[in-house]
Amino acid sequence: MDISKAVQVYPSQRQMTWQAMEFYGFIHFGMNTMTDREWGLGHEDPNLFDPKELNCLEWAKTMKSAGMKGAILTCKHHDGFCLWPSAYSKHTVASSLWKDGQGDVVKEFADACRQTGLKFGIYLSPWDRTEATYGEGKSYDDFYVNQLTELLTQYGEIFEVWFDGANGEGDNGKQQVYDWDRYYEVIRRLQPQAVIAVCGPDVRWVGNEAGQTRKNEWSVVPVTLRNAEKIAKDSQQVDDGLFSQKVSSVDEDLGSRTALENYTGQLVWYPAEVNTSIRPGWFYHQNEDQKVRSSNELFELYRRSVGGNGTFLLNLPPTPAGQLADPDKKVLAELGRMIEEIKTNQPELQGELVFSSSCEVVDPVEFQIQKEQKKSSWKPAADDSTPMMTLSWQTAKTLNTLILQEDISVSQRVEGCNISYLTEEGYQPLAKIESIGYKRIIDFEKITTTQIKLEFVAYREYPTLSGLYALLVNK
Repeated sequence: MDISKAVQVYPSQRQMTWQAMEFYGFIHFGMNTMTDREWGLGHEDPNLFDPKELNCLEWAKTMKSAGMKGAILTCKHHDGFCLWPSAYSKHTVASSLWKDGQGDVVKEFADACRQTGLKFGIYLSPWDRTEATYGEGKSYDDFYVNQLTELLTQYGEIFEVWFDGANGEGDNGKQQVYDWDRYYEVIRRLQPQAVIAVCGPDVRWVGNEAGQTRKNEWSVVPVTLRNAEKIAKDSQQVDDGLFSQKVSSVDEDLGSRTALENYTGQLVWYPAEVNTSIRPGWFYHQNEDQKVRSSNELFELYRRSVGGNGTFLLNLPPTPAGQLADPDKKVLAELGRMIEEIKTNQPELQGELVFSSSCEVVDPVEFQIQKEQKKSSWKPAADDSTPMMTLSWQTAKTLNTLILQEDISVSQRVEGCNISYLTEEGYQPLAKIESIGYKRIIDFEKITTTQIKLEFVAYREYPTLSGLYALLVNK
């Protein structure tokens, strides 16, 4: 393939808005929480659902303090129990003891998200082990679209619709062939700014649920990766607790020049979302209270996912009472402080920025400030055969982190960058990276220097960068 074709593939505005969120949460809560299961069987007694101390505002505040910018709720899992009073099913909160059947978890959580400044997203399992029409083709699709429409029209703006590929048998022994295109049309019409993730055309599942990331994550990939049926086949199909810990290196390289060399089909912008849980399971189990991941481990996952051209979706499971468990809250508070540090600009490390050449005037101060909207980006002159930039200080500075950002509105371009730092003996190598994308966080041992040099040695078209940030952070 002519690699120049890859540079002609750009993200949509909804994809750019979504990627700038960087870190958001998943709430797995429902009938499985009450039955201590990961996958429910369907037809459970609705009266089992009675979270007497439900506190959605606590969930939202905890997520906000952890540095998250949004939250996705399992409005209905595979068992079919609905956390809202759906008009199309009797297997809902309206049939439960909770609030005498007058409650609506989806509304309470959506309201709590907006109160705390979080965006709200939904998960609606395509598999329903209670619904009688499952496996009956259009009649089930009608049912599913009706429930999807309720969620998309009754709870305000939705930032993401998360589809997994679970596709087991119904009571009738049949499997449903999902009408994905019909579902997508409904979402586009009712929530045009929402991204459709995993079994969807906007956001790509990274390929595992363990938080494993690739060395180089490319957002421009073959259109075949958007095949919902293939994604469904590769996702979890049985109630196996080990799946969430499975790390797969299959398709490690999805979009490099080498990977695309013999590809002749269409390319699409299909960025990755890294999802994992704070615990071994996705729903709450008391016997996992001592197995909560540490803040250090989660911060490492954050740096690898957000700092590796992806987003980070972290699951938090509330207890049967309806509150987040204390071990989880403690870790999330610590994680929030770590993320705040790496996202805080450090003026003392903002130095003199010099480019080898530039097509337009770039504000060197803004270029070193972490923020979502930038007025300009750097692109070297067309005749610059050795594009580079240096960051210098009058007195030596100590740092251990660099963050680079490409202006992805004009695609993903950089394929190689050599970074070095100045010592009394001259320049010493610091790091070699390949892809950058939305964001690349580069960690290294502490160095003290008066200058950092970045040389762009491989690219699909001249690099276009929006930011360079030097930091000294605790790790």
